[in-house]
Amino acid sequence: MEEAIKKAEVLTEALPYIQKYYDRIVVVKMGGSLMDDRDAERQLLRDIVFMNYVGMQPIIIHGGGKEISAAMSEAGLEPHFVEGLRYTDERTLAIAEHVLCTQINKRLVSGLQEFGCNAIGLHSLSSCVLFGERMFLEGEDNRRIDIGFVGKITDVNAQILRLLVQSDTIPVIAPIARDRAGGKLNINADIAAGEVAAALKAEKLVMLSDTHGIRANVKDPSSYFPSLARSQVEQLVREGVITKGMLPKVEACLRALECGVGKTHIIDGRFAHSLLLEIFTDKGVGTEILSQDTPPAK
Repeated sequence: MEEAIKKAEVLTEALPYIQKYYDRIVVVKMGGSLMDDRDAERQLLRDIVFMNYVGMQPIIIHGGGKEISAAMSEAGLEPHFVEGLRYTDERTLAIAEHVLCTQINKRLVSGLQEFGCNAIGLHSLSSCVLFGERMFLEGEDNRRIDIGFVGKITDVNAQILRLLVQSDTIPVIAPIARDRAGGKLNINADIAAGEVAAALKAEKLVMLSDTHGIRANVKDPSSYFPSLARSQVEQLVREGVITKGMLPKVEACLRALECGVGKTHIIDGRFAHSLLLEIFTDKGVGTEILSQDTPPAK
């Protein structure tokens, strides 16, 4: 009986959040070590289906860096990175597109459908919703550094995404964009998630990471910040506390907030139900980033 009462208490705690986010768009970015564990990936898909069934409108953007690297290795290609970004030549782009669109995206869509939800894959081999242009890094003396077919997003087809979620279908987006000439560009999945959330003015953007939110000390999981205002995040970037793989996630969150997204979150997606705990409980389990300097109630 005691266990049943605890379960009932969890459900009643979730009720205000179910009411608050009913018919609201929540963008979820999947990637990292989470996708190395098929059981964890499948559990996350089940949680996203739960969100859909209680009236939320989830949209998924996924990465797949490790699977792309593995496929490149099988093809005899060595990954080459320039200032942390994967250099993408034509062969690398072809492998990335195959892995992202025909393997990962298809797997995620099938998983959602098995749990009883309508889902559709959106990518460069079907209906593409991401459009962009080639990106160059800035070197010394304003010299442009070529990183191949790597792009930045210039436009998101928000209209089709809204139509899909309103028809109770979960869009699953792979981060390959089209340019004006119809060419294809590899896009950082974190940045893509931020741009999608920004274009839709989503209620939330949730970045599923390999770490328990933003930490004061990267090596100490208990040092994570439960809540930060954007000004505090910008200060942590200047101080070098936020670096490397966390930086594009944070940049995506700040971009989304700048464009009117209600709230952004960075959480560890590797443990069970972290997504639901962050959205539907009072305390949450990761770091929420807010536009205000005085964080409001969750």
